Amino acid sequence: MQLETERLIMREFMEDDWPFILAYQNDPLYLRYYHWTERTREDVQAFVEMFLSFQQERPRRNFQLAVTLKDNGQLIGNCGVRVNNPELREANIGYELASAYWGKGYATEAAREILRFGFTALDMHRIWAVTIAENKGSARVLEKLGMRLEACEREKEWIKDRWHDRLTYAIIDHEWQAPQ
Repeated sequence: MQLETERLIMREFMEDDWPFILAYQNDPLYLRYYHWTERTREDVQAFVEMFLSFQQERPRRNFQLAVTLKDNGQLIGNCGVRVNNPELREANIGYELASAYWGKGYATEAAREILRFGFTALDMHRIWAVTIAENKGSARVLEKLGMRLEACEREKEWIKDRWHDRLTYAIIDHEWQAPQ
């Protein structure tokens, strides 16, 4: 499976993608919103193996794709949609990028395409996402996608020795179909 945008190609993960992920997942800027303090080769190889296992699901419910630059194929992150409840047609999205690519619109571009895939190819009714409240960049991405803030769970996440609020955003199919 492959999705394309103006500047990106989102493709299935391959086993040899792990070194690129290891590089950005050990960046202190990346790590500040995660429970981890560091990532090892084994951690990241298991991470990629999980994405590879998604490719074998029948029916497939998890689509986590490598985000690469269209002009040179450089892997810069990942983005995906996961069907939580097929009967209710509900899914969630998530994305992460190497910090060198933050603030350039790539996360919004990738997430917009994964939402399109979720609503059109997967026929989802509701798609949601969560972010740590302090991660203002991620919240801005979700808002640019037309997602609405539905909840602020106060002190829901324990990260780096302190509590963080967690925000939940969502968008409904008929909102997505409205003019973007």
